[in-house]
Amino acid sequence: MSASASLGYGGPTCFNVQQQPIRNSFISKQQHKTVGLMMGCRSRRHGNTSKRVVGVVRCGGIGIGDFIGGDLIRFDLGRWLSDVEEHKALAIYTPHEGGYEGRYLSRLQRQGYYFLDLSARGLGDPETTLTKIHPVCPAHLGKQPIARWYFPPEVDYRLEALPPNAKGLVVWILEAKVLSKAELQFLALLPTLRPNVRVIAECGNWRKFMWKPLKEIAGLTTSEEA
Repeated sequence: MSASASLGYGGPTCFNVQQQPIRNSFISKQQHKTVGLMMGCRSRRHGNTSKRVVGVVRCGGIGIGDFIGGDLIRFDLGRWLSDVEEHKALAIYTPHEGGYEGRYLSRLQRQGYYFLDLSARGLGDPETTLTKIHPVCPAHLGKQPIARWYFPPEVDYRLEALPPNAKGLVVWILEAKVLSKAELQFLALLPTLRPNVRVIAECGNWRKFMWKPLKEIAGLTTSEEA
């Protein structure tokens, strides 16, 4: 019983078998073999006529987005904008193939937000880099003396450079899954310190584009409170 339930979970709802004769085909044998491996087909020969049994799999949960294209229509963009304004700091999970997050980024851009893209790898201490004057030591290659350059706060510098009609600044953190829990907690509290700042942190991957409040991921609140 458990084996049948596990096989049925997430599997195809039906399996239709069709027979299609192959006549005067210009596809080579190697291409036929490749197509058969990709489509899960089997070839049977009856006399001089070769027939291919094609398995058509129809999976459950198919919506209009599967026919139009996942990158062309997004029904949750309205909820995305409302959650950005409500929580001000979100943890997003994108598909491994990438590309879907561009739709949500462009929608924020059309709302009047400007972006600061940073990678979590090599970011250092987020509090020092984003809100304080921080030192940077360039590579000296073992020949030059070790120098130290001081840079202004990344967030404050960008906020001062925003045009008057800008709605705010979105700090988009790439590869945020390498950050510690304390660093994620600071990013979740950054909109409280800088009211015109919104934080979007890429904390991992999932089968579809999804997001959660960053405070919940960082452990500042529970799912019921969020």
